[in-house]
Amino acid sequence: MAMDPISGGVAVSHHDPIAPVIFGVTLILVAALAGRYGARRLGQASVLGELVMGVLLGNLLYFFGYDLMAVLREGTALMDMADLTLAGASWEAAAVSVMGPVDGPPFLEMLRGHAGDEYLQVAHAVDIFSRYGVIFLLFHVGLDTCVAELRRVGMDSLRVAVLGVVAPFILGFGAAWLVEPERGHVEHMFLGAALAATSIGITARVLQDLGKQNSPEASVILGAAVMDDVLGLVLLAVVSGIVVSDSLHLPEILRTVLLAGLFIAVVLLLGPYIIELLIKLLRHLDEMEAKIFISFIFVMILAWLANLMGLATIVGAFAAGLLIMESHFHDWENSSGVSYRIKDLFAPLEAILVPIFFVLMGIQVKLETFLDWQVLALAVLLTVVAVVGKVVAGLGVSDHRMSRLAVGIGMMPRGEVGLVFASIGKNLGVISAGTFSAIVLMVMITTLATPPLLKVALRDSR
Repeated sequence: MAMDPISGGVAVSHHDPIAPVIFGVTLILVAALAGRYGARRLGQASVLGELVMGVLLGNLLYFFGYDLMAVLREGTALMDMADLTLAGASWEAAAVSVMGPVDGPPFLEMLRGHAGDEYLQVAHAVDIFSRYGVIFLLFHVGLDTCVAELRRVGMDSLRVAVLGVVAPFILGFGAAWLVEPERGHVEHMFLGAALAATSIGITARVLQDLGKQNSPEASVILGAAVMDDVLGLVLLAVVSGIVVSDSLHLPEILRTVLLAGLFIAVVLLLGPYIIELLIKLLRHLDEMEAKIFISFIFVMILAWLANLMGLATIVGAFAAGLLIMESHFHDWENSSGVSYRIKDLFAPLEAILVPIFFVLMGIQVKLETFLDWQVLALAVLLTVVAVVGKVVAGLGVSDHRMSRLAVGIGMMPRGEVGLVFASIGKNLGVISAGTFSAIVLMVMITTLATPPLLKVALRDSR
């Protein structure tokens, strides 16, 4: 027997409490698998299929009265309610404070039903799994980013990257202010940050399919994307810091920028020494175990330190991926004769946890919010400025023999990075449900549009 924290009564359970979590997580994974398979059959990115399945799963099951979807669609609402109750508020007051006087009471009544405790368990587990998924996703992006490549990036790539962050940020901020002037500037800034992101994986695949991976345009796009990741994460760190400090004053903004720069500088300076220390402490492990445990601990340390500095955990995860290299393990004795890459060892974790994040993002898209003309107008305007902002970035190319249009289009897909930015804004309570839905629609359209547009632009450039 256990005390039910919501109803205040005694909850009696005769089954394994982990069983609902197993069912809920498995349901999401099956949806992710179906979406991934369908997307690949149609020649699209896996993330797009997982998002679409999340949208369908969340909205259809919610329409047919499946209460678990009603809980998952609200994101961190349960956690926010729990925080308020721990601070001394009643559950009734917490529900109204978080969800409003209309949606709060029925939501709480549902949680007090016979399956309310199961919904709580599933929602909490899925939220944790998705957060780990985001950390491993950005760790993977960092692993694919070579620090030496950052130093070798040409001026064309640097100009494209800077324009590809600044132009969408300004345009996104302006679009959000134009459609929703009553919203705070912090939300407008988060929208701009989400538009500044670039998902290079989709573009890289298209370039490979066309046999253009060694073309001048590809070199500029890939080099710019590396810098774009770094600049975008710094921008996210600044915007998140402003949210945490709840201040838009110039001194506070400068302090946040300084903290972000200090964190990156310290991590780049001390990171290799932390890795060496971990290697000495875990020297008795074999190569595979060492790579798994040392990498995992290093990622979690940097993610925790980033959060301690008031930055997003993904900034630390990305930094960890930048710093840890295969060469750190070159002296390891390998008795089996089989060598394992760090990326391959973490692939199973990423394959399970990252799709949970994408499906959950799709579930949290409330299609009914598009009945509001402001949300629909915002989605359309965000998509337009998302395209224009990155096409403008192509103007950073000085070599007239290259297609500036192709470079700009290559920077266009937001994919997983844009979703991560949007989810952080939603978790911080800055981005509303309607705004979040508008961002997801923008991500889906730019992801879908990039492959055919890039093919046309590259074909016309020759």
